[in-house]
Amino acid sequence: MKYILKFLPRKFLIKYSFLVTPILRIIFQGKKYTDPIDKSNYSRFLSYGYRKLRKNALCPGTLSLERHRLLWLYIEKETNLLNSNLKVLHVAPEQVFYKKFKKLKNWDYLTFDLDSPIADIKGDLTSMKFEDDSFDLIICNHVLEHIEDDRSALNEIYRVLKDNGISILQVPINLNRKKTFEDPSIKSKIQREKYFGQYDHVREYGLDFKDRVEQAGFKVEMLNYSTKISKDLIIKYSLIQDDIIPIGKKLPGN
Repeated sequence: MKYILKFLPRKFLIKYSFLVTPILRIIFQGKKYTDPIDKSNYSRFLSYGYRKLRKNALCPGTLSLERHRLLWLYIEKETNLLNSNLKVLHVAPEQVFYKKFKKLKNWDYLTFDLDSPIADIKGDLTSMKFEDDSFDLIICNHVLEHIEDDRSALNEIYRVLKDNGISILQVPINLNRKKTFEDPSIKSKIQREKYFGQYDHVREYGLDFKDRVEQAGFKVEMLNYSTKISKDLIIKYSLIQDDIIPIGKKLPGN
């Protein structure tokens, strides 16, 4: 099971997961692990990963990963975003969030991606067709590491965000690397997985990711929210400690 999930194309997984997840909920029913996004319980989560498989990473019933569950806890417990009237752009929408966010009557919710089957608008993040200052909240998680010109993408996100708007910009960050590593000459899937962690990544971000986002104009907080969660819940929700949530805010006048 873990190897099938590892190599299934994302587009295929999104399109046909509704056929599989109800069965997986039954197969893995139990009490040991909980997905806080929908409060469902399981005997275990599934292994998932590219360069290295992570145990208990993928929730079989929702397809959430550790980063999704951590972000949900932060949004639900530490912000008022879910209860606010917002115009929201969700880039490369994750299924588990899409289902939740689509139901929010107070959100004007729009999804955007190059080819996702659940994207309302198909487009390139480096040259979006939206007007300036269009959105209150932009969610763009684990996207920038796939984009060769990520600086243009960040500039576009900043442009279409309203003053005082917030952008959630999760990316995989190697906390042991001070400076982001990227090499345009690395093209093969095997080499990209070796150096960047995944076959379709074009860089491995380091601690300077904050600087890169700030260069686009944002005021950035690198939030280590896992430090506020008890060890018992870290295990029960199967989270990764020190998984950083970058929050970019567009301040007026910048």
